[in-house]
Amino acid sequence: MKTGLSIYDWAQSRAIIDIGSNTVRLVVYGGPPRAPVTLLNEKVTAKLGKHVAETGKLSGKAVAGVLAALRRYKALIDLAGVPRVDVVATAAARDASNGPEFLEKIRAIGFEPRLLSGVEEAETSATGVLGAFPDAAGIVGDMGGGSLELVDVADGGTSHGVSLPLGSLRLPALRAKGDRVFVREIGKMLAKADWMAEPGVTLYLVGGPMRALARAMMVRLDWPLEDTHGFALDAAEALKLARQLARRGQAVKPVEGVSSSRLSSIPDAAALLAVLLRRLQPGRVVFSSWGLREGVLFGQLSRKVQALDPLLSGVMAFVEPMAVDAALVDAAAAWMADAVPLARRPLGRAALALCLAAGRVEPNMRRDLPGDWGLAKRWVGVDNAGRAVLAAAIRGSVGKGLKDAALPEPWARLAPVADLADARALGLAARLCRRMSAGSAHVIAATRLEIKGGLLQFSSAVPGLIGEGSSRDLKELAQHLGLVPA
Repeated sequence: MKTGLSIYDWAQSRAIIDIGSNTVRLVVYGGPPRAPVTLLNEKVTAKLGKHVAETGKLSGKAVAGVLAALRRYKALIDLAGVPRVDVVATAAARDASNGPEFLEKIRAIGFEPRLLSGVEEAETSATGVLGAFPDAAGIVGDMGGGSLELVDVADGGTSHGVSLPLGSLRLPALRAKGDRVFVREIGKMLAKADWMAEPGVTLYLVGGPMRALARAMMVRLDWPLEDTHGFALDAAEALKLARQLARRGQAVKPVEGVSSSRLSSIPDAAALLAVLLRRLQPGRVVFSSWGLREGVLFGQLSRKVQALDPLLSGVMAFVEPMAVDAALVDAAAAWMADAVPLARRPLGRAALALCLAAGRVEPNMRRDLPGDWGLAKRWVGVDNAGRAVLAAAIRGSVGKGLKDAALPEPWARLAPVADLADARALGLAARLCRRMSAGSAHVIAATRLEIKGGLLQFSSAVPGLIGEGSSRDLKELAQHLGLVPA
């Protein structure tokens, strides 16, 4: 469905200002509400919580830096005409004795900050995870500069949220007491909070320190993806990597995509994760880039909008400027569904939309689309295997011939061979559909791709529609499916 609005239209945007213990960040979101696009992401590393951990008060220097950043944010938001702004403050402002005075200074700038309790912070972050992974069930752990929030998620809701003083700015002092004390103190905090988990569930990890840790793990594994969102590991492998990265005294090597300020937090975040893995005993770990800020956005949506598929919402907004709309995708999906059942599923429809859009891209630019659109683009509502399916489908739709199917691809380790074969079939069918119809939904509707008696064939009341290129595509798709082209 066409919106008539650009996904980059600031007049339809929403802004979130997150006043955390380590950073103060402004994020402006545009695009579809169910799959927002980041128009601006700007932060100031103020380390508000560092002084709080040491003295119980916000330092004057840190406060001055935050207020200066907020004045810039206010001017930018007003001039750009952003219609809605939410300002949330978390652990540093919550725990500091001079926190109320700090919030008054923010109000004087023209903002209305909302101070979240520990439970509210935990539940809001978990809501963000539910927005990114609609079927999420297990535990959400959100690590910021001043605190670690833990909360249960199941059936689209949250429960049993707690906030513990285990943020990245507090961990160095705790680790300095020795590994045994570190483990014992965390165990005491969990026991005091009466927080336990059912073994074998999924642990979703949120927050800047955890994203930095995820990148370090990905580098060690030579992972084919760079985006940490959706990066998943079984608990045993995650524990092994966490122990390696948590060793004290080791020089932390630079990690591409991780700032120097975040780099120093990796060993402590790894040490904390190792303790959580042993105490909570999850079955696997999933890293999420959606957390507190996205939780604020998602929590404001109607139930009807929340129920939309986030991957399809994001993909359709992305391909709309390339003249690929829901009507075209519907027609192409119905056209190939008998031969390619994947086209009936939301993941398949998203892949199909990208394959159709690939036909609108200049031919000399299509080679990189599987990696750029399938693996590197940040989609929500899709896991590692789903990304591989997107990439394999796009590769099939822009490939040059049968020999390409045998080439090793970076996404081959992310999904089962059968899923990748189904994805390639969808991509080949999308290319055939694109070429046969010239990308017209009306032309597609006049034909159908069918399997009859081991033959792959067209049914059409329009003679002469199949050209030389379409015949080659039909032959390649039939061979991939183990059929005979008619």
